[in-house]
Amino acid sequence: MALDQSFVGRTYPPTAPYEVGREKIREFAEAVGDANPAYTDRDAAAALGHADVIAPPTFVFAITFKAAREVVQDPQLGLDYSRVVHGDQKFAYRRPVRAGDRLTVTSTIEAIKSMAGNDILDVRGEVHDEAGEHVVTAWTKLVARAAEEA
Repeated sequence: MALDQSFVGRTYPPTAPYEVGREKIREFAEAVGDANPAYTDRDAAAALGHADVIAPPTFVFAITFKAAREVVQDPQLGLDYSRVVHGDQKFAYRRPVRAGDRLTVTSTIEAIKSMAGNDILDVRGEVHDEAGEHVVTAWTKLVARAAEEA
């Protein structure tokens, strides 16, 4: 079943704040194999002009993808999540994510397309800190594979 096109432009409420911790940043950097000392050493981050350690660029995916869950679980949208694969991800930063940030995400459906029986959903996540400063925009493309013919 095709997704409801009237959902394009729909914005969901901001998430509860997510507090970025030094240990979470370290664990993420280790998991992705990025040994940049600015991710684990406050002095190295300070030498680059940051008040605390910063997160690798893809760290914010964990926050924005969790926020997009509200979109994909919206029963009115009609998305069969059991058929979804992650199609693409991109980020546009205003500043790095830092340890101590308290971030919220507001998700908006930017596009819904159908190609070869597959539904493609583009979700934009706007990430702000607790002062309201825009930190990063993340775009997530989800592909709901076509149902197999019986």
